[in-house]
Amino acid sequence: MITIPNFFLVGAGKAGTTSLYHYLRQHPAIYMSPVKEPCYFADEIRAKNIGRAFLENLERQTRRHPELLGAGPIKPLAWIAQDWEDYLRLFRDARGQPAIGEATASYLWSSTAAANIRRAIPHAKIIMMLRDPAERALSQYLHQLAAGYTRETFRRHLDRCLRDPHRELSIYYPFLEAGLYAAQVKRFLDLFPPQQVRIYWFEEAWRDPKLLLENLFTFLGVDPGLPIDTSRKYLERGAPRFPRAHHYLKRLAAPLRAAIPASLHSRLRRAAFAPAPSLTPADRQFLIDYYREDIHRLSQLLSRDLTPWLA
Repeated sequence: MITIPNFFLVGAGKAGTTSLYHYLRQHPAIYMSPVKEPCYFADEIRAKNIGRAFLENLERQTRRHPELLGAGPIKPLAWIAQDWEDYLRLFRDARGQPAIGEATASYLWSSTAAANIRRAIPHAKIIMMLRDPAERALSQYLHQLAAGYTRETFRRHLDRCLRDPHRELSIYYPFLEAGLYAAQVKRFLDLFPPQQVRIYWFEEAWRDPKLLLENLFTFLGVDPGLPIDTSRKYLERGAPRFPRAHHYLKRLAAPLRAAIPASLHSRLRRAAFAPAPSLTPADRQFLIDYYREDIHRLSQLLSRDLTPWLA
């Protein structure tokens, strides 16, 4: 019997989707793809469109496939499921769970994913988590800084994003475009009936993770009262104290980590990272101006007051 997913966590990126993915996995009536971000339904996310740094990361992720999926052939860059047979492999270990899902945060940004999902799985439920796009941009920048992808200041990074003419997937694209939610949300609302779409708001939802999960489990048709451990937050980022040095050290991360006793890892990380900074007033105003019209369109689309995102 072929098992296919019946729900999708489609984004937005940097809105707690990794934490939500891991919390969903704890529920015995939910099966989640062991690979987060398989990207199958986003036609734009293919090797030919990905910049070198992201390809290197994709190669590292692909090495974990045998660990996650067991024996069997592993194609180059297989973390991205490009073939239907490879995609179905992600769900072959499901054992009758009523809710079967996957989480690819770029589906929201993708111009093709909504239609591709609708064509293949019209009954699918769609879950979105939307976050103030200015704060989302800062969070993505801190992620890239911590990963060693960049050593630029945030403002220089924004300037590069605006003038970068390339459209390969990189730290510069779709960095700003990912926060233009109005058209992204509309694509899903145009193709899926309202009862199959659930939209959450980062600033509200994560104030009470227990209430969020109860609501989400009810939407997915599983026991909403099952206790879930939400004590761990995934991919929360600080800021490297010395970005330039950190950028170069990340290239040596694996051998360095292996040479350092595990008991020292957390202590060294605390020494190397400072708490995540807030947006400066100037940077926030820059981003508000960039997203203003789109925020107004989203507000009208969803009949929701989004003036806090413009403050």
